[in-house]
Amino acid sequence: MSSTLPKPTPSELEMLRLLFALGPATAKQVHQAALESRPDINYATVLRLLQVMHTKGLLARDESQRAHVYSAVQEQDSIQTGLLKDLINKAFAGSGKALVLAALRGGHVSARERAEIQALLDEDPPK
Repeated sequence: MSSTLPKPTPSELEMLRLLFALGPATAKQVHQAALESRPDINYATVLRLLQVMHTKGLLARDESQRAHVYSAVQEQDSIQTGLLKDLINKAFAGSGKALVLAALRGGHVSARERAEIQALLDEDPPK
């Protein structure tokens, strides 16, 4: 993640996750999507979060239409990579191996996901 952008809060990460799934969207569309996992969240909260995220530089806002359209400034992979690096450094003393082992041992990986990981490991190493 770019060091010039602030790290998203948990609530902001939720909004980013929704925007990655929806693509560019209005506050109303994001609110509707948020209701599926958080039936208690109100429209004003979603709108305020999106506005704050725009001010922080995490979101772009298209103001050409009456309803503003929000979109993430960074790609999902870029944000996830930055957060993962931060987690590895803070929680696993910089060891990616320790993170992977903790995920595998902690029951956070399904049998299907294990097979996908194994297939990736069995491939020729990247050149």
